[in-house]
Amino acid sequence: MSSSVHTPTQQETVTRLRTMERRVIGRPTSDGAGVKLTRVLTQDLQRRLDPYLMLDAFGTDNPEDYIGGFPDHPHRGFETITYMIAGQMRHNDSYGNEGVLRNGGVQWMTAGRGVIHSELPEQAEGAMEGFQLWLNLPSQDKMTEPWYQDFQSEDIPEFRTPAGVKARVIAGRSHGVKGAMERPITQPLYLDLHFEGPAQFEQSLSPTANAFVYVYRGDVVIDGETVPSGSMAILNNAAMADGVILQTKASARALLIAGEPLHESIAQYGPFVMNTQQELLQAVQDFQAGKFSRANRSG
Repeated sequence: MSSSVHTPTQQETVTRLRTMERRVIGRPTSDGAGVKLTRVLTQDLQRRLDPYLMLDAFGTDNPEDYIGGFPDHPHRGFETITYMIAGQMRHNDSYGNEGVLRNGGVQWMTAGRGVIHSELPEQAEGAMEGFQLWLNLPSQDKMTEPWYQDFQSEDIPEFRTPAGVKARVIAGRSHGVKGAMERPITQPLYLDLHFEGPAQFEQSLSPTANAFVYVYRGDVVIDGETVPSGSMAILNNAAMADGVILQTKASARALLIAGEPLHESIAQYGPFVMNTQQELLQAVQDFQAGKFSRANRSG
């Protein structure tokens, strides 16, 4: 997977560590047309990890586990961030957007006022692996116009630290390297970290941001606590902490994700996430009335 390689322009120095508040094991489940996946960030953690609503990890080399994909389904009120690290998926939506997400690429979709989309495999064999993250929208933006962008692997900035850790910067900034996406209110940070052996990676974090680490290869150590593959570590929110240090004793890979909380009410009904029950009811009514497309945007 080729990428846009950058030279770090600043050093991240962490002096007051965030520690692991708790470790979460993902729950096996299925979604779409029977796609098997692991739900890591579940609905009961939405307040704790605000502005994030969900994180799913999917990975298999058995086509029966993914071949049905995710046929047409609606969303309103948040953003979906799909990161593929193996395989290919085709996106189509009711606003006429279409694209193929390939190895190392990211699809960033703002559902806003409502969109119907599908994500279907572009393969009938081989491995498919990736992640889907749901990022909430502030109340003022929940009814914004839907938006979509594909970032292929070469569009994702990456850098390598002196310790040999490769960091892919999907969103936010790290070591002076600006990611593929930025958001002004939630200020998401989304890093994919590749450790090739014993090493450590330092990342400064805003003291008000909620943050977590999902390990998907090997083991990562956070302040002496081991986080094994398939586990999420929720980082504490100590007022004086200024960042996190991830350490490894062997090769490992992990996602480091952080964002500023919205501190707004969350009302969810399946693929709709609003602030009130009345807004949810309106979302269902609008969807049933066919208003989730460019062809019928009134109302």
